[in-house]
This record gives sequence, structure tokens and C-alpha cells, in this order.
Amino acid sequence: MKEIHEKAEYCLNCPTKPCSKGCPLENDIPGFVKKIKEENYKQAYEILLDTTVLQSICGRICPHMKQCRGKCVRGIKGNPVEIGDLEAFIGDMSIENKWNITVNQKVSNKKVAVIGGGPAGLTASAFLRRKGYNVTIYEKHKELGGLLSHGIPDFRLPRDILKATIQKILNLGIQVEYNCELGKDISLENLKKEYDAVLLAFGANTSTKMGIEGEELNGVYGGNELLENNDHPDYKGKIVVVNGGGNTAMDTSRTIKRMGADKVYVVYRRAREQMPAEQKEIDDAMSEGVEFLFQNNIVKIIGDKCVEKIECIKTKLIQAEGESRLKPVNIEGSNYEIPVNYVVMALGSKPEEELLNALNLKLNKWGYIEVDEKNRTSDEKVFCAGDISGEKSTVAWAARSGRNSAESIDEFLK
Repeated sequence: MKEIHEKAEYCLNCPTKPCSKGCPLENDIPGFVKKIKEENYKQAYEILLDTTVLQSICGRICPHMKQCRGKCVRGIKGNPVEIGDLEAFIGDMSIENKWNITVNQKVSNKKVAVIGGGPAGLTASAFLRRKGYNVTIYEKHKELGGLLSHGIPDFRLPRDILKATIQKILNLGIQVEYNCELGKDISLENLKKEYDAVLLAFGANTSTKMGIEGEELNGVYGGNELLENNDHPDYKGKIVVVNGGGNTAMDTSRTIKRMGADKVYVVYRRAREQMPAEQKEIDDAMSEGVEFLFQNNIVKIIGDKCVEKIECIKTKLIQAEGESRLKPVNIEGSNYEIPVNYVVMALGSKPEEELLNALNLKLNKWGYIEVDEKNRTSDEKVFCAGDISGEKSTVAWAARSGRNSAESIDEFLK
């Protein structure tokens, strides 16, 4: 408790709130930190409730230095305020003390179906329920959470915290249909007949491929699928290469190393400074024995039926015209090979094409469901939130998209 108060007292309570502007959810950070200073913890929780229902989660896993903490004035000449620790503290206290999520309005007779129980779907459901609507979540797995349950390892997000956070949301009176997948167990057309509005929030979790020779070999996996399905091969004593530079690559490499792999390499075609992963996650992976090959690019996966080795080429970084980010260019003649047993592609994710095509909704040029500024799709009763609409792929941005969608659905139903 003393340590938390020291972290709170370090905050200057800036009237311009640059930290709040850096937060995708626009949490009133100086406001809730001020209440911690005053030891009014429940009021701090209520301030956060205005904008988020995932305090314990975002406080732990958000890329704070790229968001709120990175905008902190204290960071100009020293260390920024540890905003995530303060938010997680309040979230955990709300769980410990059984502080409920407040309901703002009387119950309506209108019904909303939410497809997907990840951060976007959970947030949307909570804000819709607080506005009085009857909400049912349709979840394809046997538990809610989306990438929180099936993408982020428990060493980053403890399962008891996640389950307690989800239960608080469900305690609002939200119904859940588990093991119910869109396109297989339910159809969008039937949902439109039964509900006054439908929100699609099922994410985009199909791993992107490189399009190189050998990707079809046994032993080549997608990082998203490995984490989501928790269906891993036996890594003990094996050599594994993880291709990518984001948090999925960090989570995958650390998970594989913890499962007994002899060597785990992360191959990234740019420099460390350009990795999209949070620096803390990179440091943690390194401290656990994951080896990094920066400015390297996989050009071929070699094997008969199974992966035997990969061919890499070194890269140099150049400033391309019209681009702010340095571009990696292969260095001719720098090719070399690494013997490996498994290769994991963790380059990003995309929607499941077959499902999207079956929904008969307009898609944008990148293959995501097209939405307007109100999260409305080409069907007036159908809204869309999170990764499936091409939203930025962080938990906080997904939650913001869910909250925005709840506002738009409320406006539509009124």
C-alpha cells in the first residue's frame, strides 16, 4: 500500500491530462490517481468505471509506454508515473471488495446479441447493459475472454484476475451462450430476426503468412492459433524459430521456451528499436533465454515433409521516399541456414475469409468488415467492433471500439 501511494504522489495531476489523451479509452487518469492519494479508493474505481470495465486487465497488459505512460510529463526529465500499476491496484481492490459495476438506467425490453466475448465484446456488453438493454453474448469457446483467455499467457495475465473481471461484467445480468460459433451453430440472419441489434466482435485471429516456399510443411504453425487453441507440439529439446516482432511473437516465444524448447529464436527483419512489441516484453523474453536475430529475414523453409532448417538473409535499413519508418532491404549474398524443428509465424492476424464472405456484409479493401464512424456496417441492424473491423490491435483499442459501438447501438435503438 505504501508503494502504491508513493507512485500516486509522484503524479503531478496535470490539468491538461496528456496521459488521458494517450489512453485509447481516455480514462481520467489524474482524476482517479488523485482519489488514490486521498485514500478514496472506491471513488477512484467509480471514475474509471465511466470509461472502462477492464481495470485489472489493462493495468497489467497494455503497452503503457506507447499509450498513457508514454505521454506522462514526468517522463520528459525522468521516469513517467507507473499508471498501469495504479489502475491494476484499483481494479484488484474492486474485485477483493466486491464493488459492483453500476447500472445507469432502467431495463429496456430491447435485445442485443454480441458475437464474441473478447475485450471488445465484453466492454460493449457491459456498457449496453448499463444502459438498460438485454444482452446475450455468443461465444465459440467454453469460456469468455477472447485473446485475453486464448492469446495472452497466464504469466502475463493471471487467470483468477481475468475470471473475476469477467464475472463482474456478467453480474450485470448478461446472458452467455457458450460453444456457439457464428456460421456453424448460429447464423447472422436468424440473429437479426431475434434481436433488435447485433454486434460482431469476434476478432481476427487467423495468422498472416509470408508467402514463402516451405510454409506448407509440417511443423510450421501460426502463433495466434497456437495460443488460442493451446494445442502445442512437444518442444522439449527442440529448436524453434518465431518469426515476428509484436507482442504475439513475444508471448509465443516465451511460452515455447517455458515448455522446454532447447533454443528459441525470434527472427525480426528490422532493428530492436522498431519492434512493435512492448520493451518490457522484449526484456522479459531475453531474460528467459529467448535469442533475437534482428535485421534478419526468413526467405525459405526447407524440408522434405517436415521442417528441417530455414534459410535467412540479413537486411539493411534504408529511408524510403515518402515513408517515416525505415525499410528493411535484403543484403544480397548474406544468406545462411539455421537447423530448426518448428517455425511459428507471428506476423499479425487477419479475419477468417470464409466466415466474412458468408455474412454478406460489405468489406473494405483490406478485407475487414467496413464500418462508418458509428461502427455501423452495410446492414443497419449490424454493428462491428474490434479487430474484425480493422481496429488497432491492442486490448485498450478493442475495448474503446466496443464502448463506441455500445453508444452507437444505443443511439440506433432509441
